[in-house]
Amino acid sequence: MSCNPSFGGIGKGHLMREVDALDGLCSRICDQSGVHYKVLNRRKGPAVWGLRAQIDRKLYKQNMQKEILNTPLLTVQEGAVEDLILTEPEPEHTGKCRVSGVVLVDGSTVYAESVILTTGTFLRGMIVIGLETHPAGRLGDQPSIGLAQTLEKLGFVVGRLKTGTPPRIAKESINFSILNKHIPDNPSVPFSFTNETVWIKPEDQLPCYLTHTNPRVDEIVLKNLHLNSHVKETTRGPRYCPSIESKVLRFPNRLHQVWLEPEGMDSDLIYPQGLSMTLPAELQEKMITCIRGLEKAKVIQPGYGVQYDYLDPRQITPSLETHLVQRLFFAGQINGTTGYEEAAAQGVIAGINASLRVSRKPPFVVSRTEGYIGVLIDDLTTLGTSEPYRMFTSRVEFRLSLRPDNADSRLTLRGYKDAGCVSQQRYERACWMKSSLEEGISVLKSIEFLSSKWKKLIPEASISTSRSLPVRALDVLKYEEVDMDSLAKAVPEPLKKYTKCRELAERLKIEATYESVLFHQLQEIKGVQQDEALQLPKDLDYLTIRDVSLSHEVREKLHFSRPQTIGAASRIPGVTPAAIINLLRFVKTTQQRQAAMNESSKTDQYLCDADRLQEREL
Repeated sequence: MSCNPSFGGIGKGHLMREVDALDGLCSRICDQSGVHYKVLNRRKGPAVWGLRAQIDRKLYKQNMQKEILNTPLLTVQEGAVEDLILTEPEPEHTGKCRVSGVVLVDGSTVYAESVILTTGTFLRGMIVIGLETHPAGRLGDQPSIGLAQTLEKLGFVVGRLKTGTPPRIAKESINFSILNKHIPDNPSVPFSFTNETVWIKPEDQLPCYLTHTNPRVDEIVLKNLHLNSHVKETTRGPRYCPSIESKVLRFPNRLHQVWLEPEGMDSDLIYPQGLSMTLPAELQEKMITCIRGLEKAKVIQPGYGVQYDYLDPRQITPSLETHLVQRLFFAGQINGTTGYEEAAAQGVIAGINASLRVSRKPPFVVSRTEGYIGVLIDDLTTLGTSEPYRMFTSRVEFRLSLRPDNADSRLTLRGYKDAGCVSQQRYERACWMKSSLEEGISVLKSIEFLSSKWKKLIPEASISTSRSLPVRALDVLKYEEVDMDSLAKAVPEPLKKYTKCRELAERLKIEATYESVLFHQLQEIKGVQQDEALQLPKDLDYLTIRDVSLSHEVREKLHFSRPQTIGAASRIPGVTPAAIINLLRFVKTTQQRQAAMNESSKTDQYLCDADRLQEREL
């Protein structure tokens, strides 16, 4: 955890759940290492709740390393990658060459059937504090220069992004008594579907504290812009978690939140979320001591900015394999994203597909209709990005269907059957949950009473007694005051058994809440899936093809992004609806022509076999 000591959040919590549904590690490790668990966005519906946790850095590292080092058949080798080993391409796949391993900085080689690059901020990384710069991917770590040069020579389009981190403050130097204290949720909601609870009780967790900037902070920033080269750079930084300098420039005369977050149970450091900065170190301390509660704050490590290379993500497929180099996969910040959760989501997909590629099996692709992971990867591969990409619920068209609570129903069964990445135990649990939900919903639909009777059974519910038709238990469960416990008290048989598992009871409530709107959304999803089912030929040369009417601009965009479906092509900026219709006609004509050729081939084979049989008889 090289930056903030937290996982999850709005949109990001969905990614955590989906990574866990595919048996990814980080969610389980967070449940073993958190110090403050909170669900954000509770005032809105459960479709956009954001699971979040403050994490103990040291504990997370210990638990993650223990899990990795004890994984059977996994060899861990530490070293910096300097170059790629390249060989002749496979003729049946696109790409100018094929990767077959890596060269480490000490000259040693590691051969591999597939390679995944997760370079973070290390590709030609440069750290900035004030006017000072020095090469580094992270404070104290050398950047990767040779690898960046290799990728550029191969023809990859390279861009430049920047990010930053706040200073770290000594815990004992902060006056918490005058600040707004925020306690964790009780009960804590775990990230992983396999955990009923987290490792630590709510009463033993650590609080977070809230303070704010003030006009004095703005004054220090504005007076010292000439001493801040990172802010003056044209390199794009993160829009949604900008530095304090960027916030002051973009939103003048406003107070900005600063969350004081613990770095661990026994850590003496506090992470001031919202105070990322790159001013000279002495000015950082001057600014921090202007803030309420931090008047005597002691800065242990200054904040700094990082500038680094990334590769245009339109150069990768939805499986995260590159178009240019066969069996080479990219994941994380190399694709222009920001955040642990976005990196983890790409990492699990790249890992699955690197393995499937070696086994010569079809790629495992999550579509926009199946998960936030699908939205993330589709946005990157079709739209690209010119600034660090961050996941939000607002990016997702079908967010009522793609909720944190049902990620296992959406992805675990597919992960088990199509990718082989899910354990038997997790698969069986997901199957049990799916069948229990279906059974529970069926039972709730079958129980019907008049509204007057429901009002007597559950008086606290705001049920109107004017309705003359019977009301289903599923409809009663939609009322805010009603949950499965109150329903089971009213109708013990057959509802009592559905309250024994807390997660099942909560998910039945959520399913009831969204029942009516989900029906309409599922119809929309089917329409999108029809477009996604229309595959484009992988070897289609958009620049020279003559059988379809496309403008030169559209041809260039399709050639660069190489969409795999009509649906993906329609989401590329600049590809017009008319171009999509022409492309659709071409695909259907090609499919019909291919089907006719296959049928003709079968007929020829039949006649040939008949001739041979006749010759034998003669």
